[in-house]
Amino acid sequence: MKRILVPTDFSKHAEYALKVAAQIAKANNCELFILNLLELPTHMNDAVSSGVNIPEVMLFLEKTNDKLDNLSSESYMEGITVTTSAKLEKAFDGIVSHCKEQDIDLIVMGSHGSTNHQEMMGSTTEKIVRTSDVPVLVIKNDVGTFKAENFVFASDFSKEIKKPFAKLVEFANIFNANLNLVMINTPNSFKSNHAAEKIMGDFVKEFNINNYSLHIYNDTNVEKGILNYANKVDADLIGMCTHGRARICAFFQRKHERRCCEPYGKTSDYI
Repeated sequence: MKRILVPTDFSKHAEYALKVAAQIAKANNCELFILNLLELPTHMNDAVSSGVNIPEVMLFLEKTNDKLDNLSSESYMEGITVTTSAKLEKAFDGIVSHCKEQDIDLIVMGSHGSTNHQEMMGSTTEKIVRTSDVPVLVIKNDVGTFKAENFVFASDFSKEIKKPFAKLVEFANIFNANLNLVMINTPNSFKSNHAAEKIMGDFVKEFNINNYSLHIYNDTNVEKGILNYANKVDADLIGMCTHGRARICAFFQRKHERRCCEPYGKTSDYI
């Protein structure tokens, strides 16, 4: 993990994400990429595409670059190699394309936040989490010192998640995290302890995990089970593979009030 992307709309939640990304970058000698995206109205976008300079757009881009320069000069960014970019593109499309262009290894995003000019942290975060080929770390508040010591990963441990799980293991090993692997049992999808333990045991044999333990947790539904188990063990992070697109491990930072994450989509998107 050497290249980290932080999309920003300059909201406080975006800065929470940037502070965490900075800590990860320092700890792992990573390069940090900060990206701001401006989605123009159709008539203005057509004009820009035709090579016409619109004063309002040029002024906004100039101010945006100044804000990006100020962010990269913050004290918590000291010692980090930083590249900033401002683009005229839809938020989701711009993040995806920037990841490919810069060969990004990790995306760090705030979970909420928007401005009058663009929305970066609401539905965009949800869509990125669901569809990204790159691991996504979602930060929900100002966490201070970032910790990943107690990491909960909830799954059904099916074959299709092996590829994204390998990325999660890499992340966990970097931080020497204790990986709590948990299968949530519900009335509609119940397995005996023996069956669940065998599925999980067979699954982890293929991976080199520094520290891990296997758990089975019973609850009324998957979402409640994940949250309740994470609160029970005082988790720093929750990890899940999104089955909406079945491609990526999404990492969620625990809320201070002990809520681990706000659900994205239906239960089937998680497990």
